[in-house]
Amino acid sequence: MSIPNYIRSRLQGGNLEVFKFGMYVLFPIGWMYYFGTNLDDRFSVPGFWPTTEQSHKIPLDRDEIDKELTRMRTVDAVRRERRLQAAQAREIESQQDTD
Repeated sequence: MSIPNYIRSRLQGGNLEVFKFGMYVLFPIGWMYYFGTNLDDRFSVPGFWPTTEQSHKIPLDRDEIDKELTRMRTVDAVRRERRLQAAQAREIESQQDTD
């Protein structure tokens, strides 16, 4: 299929480059506009982001920082104890299986 002469004569040299550049720029923008509108309503999940009451509050005072550190250390100690108990239980089970 050949291009008509009047289009070919108008799109020579710099005009062709301007046309191609316009197509390169406008085609993706048109594609995104046509298929990408109303994305907030289509893909939003209500309640996905936590509210300010549910989010973490960073301690600023020294007392608050100390309280948070002690809380984190107690949580770590509890987790460590649970891991040790689980490891001991597995060890006892493995010893019973071999006997």
